Amino acid sequence: MAEQALYDNDAVTLAALIRRRQVSARDVIAAHINRIEEADPVVNAVVTRTFDQALAKAGAADDALARGEPPGLLHGLPVAHKDLVDTAGVRTTYGSPLFADHVPDADELIVSRISGAGAISLGKTNTPEFGAGSHTVNRVFGATRNPYDPGRSAGGSSGGAAAALAARMVALADGSDLGGSLRNPASFCNVVGLRPSPGRVPSWPVSDVADWMSVDGPMGRTVADVALLLAVISGPDPRVPLALDAAPPTLSDPAQVTGLLARDLHGVRVAWSADLGLPVDPAVRAVLAPARQVLADLGCEIIDATPDLTGADEGFRTWRALRYATAFGPLLAEHPDGLGPNVAWNVRRGLELTAADLSRATTLLAGLAGRVSAFFETADVLACPATQVPAFDVGLDWVHEIDGVPQHTYLDWMASAYLISATGLPAISVPAGFTPQGLPVGLQLVGARRQDWPLLSVAHAFESATQYGRTAPSAAASGRAGS
Repeated sequence: MAEQALYDNDAVTLAALIRRRQVSARDVIAAHINRIEEADPVVNAVVTRTFDQALAKAGAADDALARGEPPGLLHGLPVAHKDLVDTAGVRTTYGSPLFADHVPDADELIVSRISGAGAISLGKTNTPEFGAGSHTVNRVFGATRNPYDPGRSAGGSSGGAAAALAARMVALADGSDLGGSLRNPASFCNVVGLRPSPGRVPSWPVSDVADWMSVDGPMGRTVADVALLLAVISGPDPRVPLALDAAPPTLSDPAQVTGLLARDLHGVRVAWSADLGLPVDPAVRAVLAPARQVLADLGCEIIDATPDLTGADEGFRTWRALRYATAFGPLLAEHPDGLGPNVAWNVRRGLELTAADLSRATTLLAGLAGRVSAFFETADVLACPATQVPAFDVGLDWVHEIDGVPQHTYLDWMASAYLISATGLPAISVPAGFTPQGLPVGLQLVGARRQDWPLLSVAHAFESATQYGRTAPSAAASGRAGS
């Protein structure tokens, strides 16, 4: 099989080819390494590389399959890990100059689950400093560029992961999401990013046993790929206090995931909100408008409705600030000039909080939880924008205006994602089309509490009906110019 054909395959297809020994894991890994070397000088997504180790692991994977050993669900698949998660023996910088040469001693749980399922890591994907912001740029590696237009942002904070997937450098990637970091870059880069229910994908080690807003999750080029990775990384862990007890679906073969997602959508109640009450760029509105009819044609019952998100903004910002003060307050005290403005601003805001502020935020979020639970008694899914703007100029720090409405902080412009984070509901960004300039736009689908798998089924049906995710970046934009 031609090298390009190898890296153009989605993860589920690649897994089948490797299992049937129609292609070797070594050939698959070599093709993706060559792809990184070809495209990444433009995109800058895979910032730390482990190519020699990957080729050695691929050879071992092929030998194991030849001996008849049962393969894991991700056997031989090329992946990359976000540079916020610790990887044993592999540089992990968190996007910070203070950790530019940091090499952890142990893998985080998500990494060990992925490698335990047979995936092979090609390295680490770029992220803003400590994941602060939905634009992937830092002082260690610089900016990650959008494969659909290198002059634009790839989003963040899992921007390196999304860009690597879009440019066909890896088949799967992990990410994390506090205020939209799986959904925002997925929307910008025409891939799929799922924010799972809190506790669905346990994180270990933990820095805050009560943190339910920050979650780890899967990214891929298709909903089936994301579902396959979710089946590997989800499931209980006795060390994690908030981990859900529900076991992931039992799969003996990656191909089974497509059957798991098959669903008749007739009678599924979809609440359609064109803007969640927020300013949305007209180009985004225009791209998403046809999605309403697509869902109706699939048999969904569409109603125009927006949940009452009162208190979500204040609650999210307060608890985000507390999280930053807890995680990085000591670091800021020790290195007052060593942290970037986004992280420092969040930390200082957290240090200013009073007990009354935290009490008020708790009350607001409790009220929000009650209202959204009531909302989902009359709807199964909420459909709304994943991002309020298309990918913006890579040289900007953040979006300062949306449709004439000023955005006053680097958080404001990503409210369509972080307001949903505050609800604690699962949410996914799935490709929904392109602006006239060729920039991708994602549709955000939000499920009822803990209904991750039914949500994936709706996203899969929408994806199958529209096929926008099949549109790869152009040759020039993806680094193939001159090849």
